[in-house]
Amino acid sequence: MSTRFRFTASPSPRAATGRVAGVYGQLARDFGMRAPDTFVVLSPVPELLAGTWALMRESLIAGPGDRTAKELVALGVSRANRCPFCVDAHTVLLHATGDHALAERLARGERPADEAHARVLEWGERSRVPGALDEGPYPFPRAHLPGYVGTALAFHFINRVVSALVGEDLLPGRAQRLRAVRSLGGRALARTVRRSAPPGDALTLLDRPDPGEAPAWAGGTPVGPAYAALLRTAMAGADLLDTDDQDLVEEALLDWDGSHPPLALPGFPGRRERPGARLVLLAALAPYRITDEDVAAWRRPDHTDDCLVRLVALGAFLAVDRVESALGRAVRSGEPSRPSRGAAGTPVARPVPGHLLGGHG
Repeated sequence: MSTRFRFTASPSPRAATGRVAGVYGQLARDFGMRAPDTFVVLSPVPELLAGTWALMRESLIAGPGDRTAKELVALGVSRANRCPFCVDAHTVLLHATGDHALAERLARGERPADEAHARVLEWGERSRVPGALDEGPYPFPRAHLPGYVGTALAFHFINRVVSALVGEDLLPGRAQRLRAVRSLGGRALARTVRRSAPPGDALTLLDRPDPGEAPAWAGGTPVGPAYAALLRTAMAGADLLDTDDQDLVEEALLDWDGSHPPLALPGFPGRRERPGARLVLLAALAPYRITDEDVAAWRRPDHTDDCLVRLVALGAFLAVDRVESALGRAVRSGEPSRPSRGAAGTPVARPVPGHLLGGHG
């Protein structure tokens, strides 16, 4: 899956050592591809690469729940975030699970024929709205909450990184839009995708967080420390912003209701006024709108590729944090809530605590 990186020159996978090489080894074994661009683009910051892989592996691949249904969650999230690269990738992966008819219905823009599949897909699509993951009833057994929620949150992060830093096309010439190519790609991955993976292997690649940092919804599964490790490494990017930038970003995210901002970006800082804050906000809310001009306005001699990756990861995870923030209520009560509704029928956004930036250490 070779594509063009938008703003960085990521190191060659052939030169990988240490933790990066460890991630690529697990990717080859458990995902069927040694170094897809989705992960190579994060390799300038090895701890981010490892945390991202760990959350995806421990939820989508090794976590509780049906793989086809979790692929539907990933696809639904990717649709909601307008990430065509990831939508196409998970259509191919549905072929890999053996659900060829389902994959092709979705490729044609049709609803799944199976009602259970349709509910899972729609749950993923709704999850972009802060608070929506707390709505009930869940379209899966509650015991599988760590796998499904972890998958949704992993792809809320991955979609944003891909949209910001990787090209839109999964394959050259948009070859993945051809049914035969999708089917062949899925069949090439089928053996790996259908093989069970033991939970916890990716945790060996992490700087292990304190067990108390794992979220309650993860239920003591390896999804919890994987999520906590990604949170810690992504939020470390806040040191690239000054206090005023952090306040601006936090205020904008407190008001975010899951919508895609209009092209004019009302209330956002200009490219030259606060370029770092602008990049973080775009990475959180509309990463596909990051332009060469936005990056050029932020670049300085000391702003290396790894700084840009860290800045984008910060914005991506702030959106994840906003989406995840309501889950605690559901886990404590044992049932999803039925949130109050605004005049338009959409969930009323829950205020985010004041420690959104800098309080996750």
